[in-house]
Amino acid sequence: MPLSEHEQRLLEQIERALYQEDPKFASSVSGSKMSKPARRRRIQGAVLFVLGLVLLVAGIPFQALYLGDIPVLSVVGFLAMLGGALLAVTSIGARSGKDAESAEGAAPSKDKSGGGENGGFTGRMEERFRRRFEQE
Repeated sequence: MPLSEHEQRLLEQIERALYQEDPKFASSVSGSKMSKPARRRRIQGAVLFVLGLVLLVAGIPFQALYLGDIPVLSVVGFLAMLGGALLAVTSIGARSGKDAESAEGAAPSKDKSGGGENGGFTGRMEERFRRRFEQE
């Protein structure tokens, strides 16, 4: 369901205020593409997982590589699969260095105008929100 004109204007106003108040945070949130290092880590993790799977299966017939009753090549393959899976999964929330710095700088802080928690932009938006829903 599309937004009404009034809602679109409010959204644009909120976006402008966000860019004025904290441009680093706004730019870090607006980018939806995954960074190149995170994409590279996911691909490396997937390749390592597949390589580990091949080693896991290939280790069964090679009895010369057994250590007692333990198929060493298969164990190495399993560990490679585990490492690849961890590498791929941990890269999902990973950010590039520039994004991480801007996210750290975007921690909640007091309003710059000195008005405390409710004196700035967020306070005005909260107040509008409360008034609007009290009317309904």
